[in-house]
Amino acid sequence: MANSLPLVMIYSRKNCHLCDVAKEVVESAKSEADFDLEIVFIDGDAELEKLYGEEVPVTMINGQRHDYFRVDRARFIAAVLHPHQ
Repeated sequence: MANSLPLVMIYSRKNCHLCDVAKEVVESAKSEADFDLEIVFIDGDAELEKLYGEEVPVTMINGQRHDYFRVDRARFIAAVLHPHQ
């Protein structure tokens, strides 16, 4: 059976303060919601820079854009726990 945990991806850049803060907020949410986390650095990837370069960090939940720039912890947890609401 495939892993049923939600997949959270953060599109990020190196040396990005907002990216670091978003990662901290998302990681702190693991105490209330279980999910897999993947950080994708867009630096040097022309396609990803075109898609996300002006909005990093971009937070995705199961392939759907959730937020960019900042992550609201309560809203994020609600989205992970109840993805279709």
